[in-house]
Amino acid sequence: MTHPVDVHVGKRIRHRRWLVGMTQQQLAERVGIKFQQIQKYETGANRVSASRLWDIADALDVPVSFFFEGIEGEVAEGEAAVAPTAVPADVMGDKEALDLIRSYYAIPENQRRRLFELARVLSDVA
Repeated sequence: MTHPVDVHVGKRIRHRRWLVGMTQQQLAERVGIKFQQIQKYETGANRVSASRLWDIADALDVPVSFFFEGIEGEVAEGEAAVAPTAVPADVMGDKEALDLIRSYYAIPENQRRRLFELARVLSDVA
């Protein structure tokens, strides 16, 4: 059975890797391991040792503390599920959300502002 801390650290590894546009293979090569091991870390199936986490942090250009950010706010197992219209608790762990963010910031700033305003109007948040 996976430990919630291992799952959280794995999600943060995946999140940062996606954010910088790195594949599992590329990260594995930088760290000196096989990509299957990165897969196991990202799912929480395997625990990341302190020295390996240090190497991963270096490869992803973040402090080791990055992997533990937000752990206090994790939803406890067995709590009520988030409403379908609410923002997921781990939105930054969602590949689609990260792809959307990357695409959004690739748009020129003036067009990005217009797109943002359109999204606000369409979501009735404005």
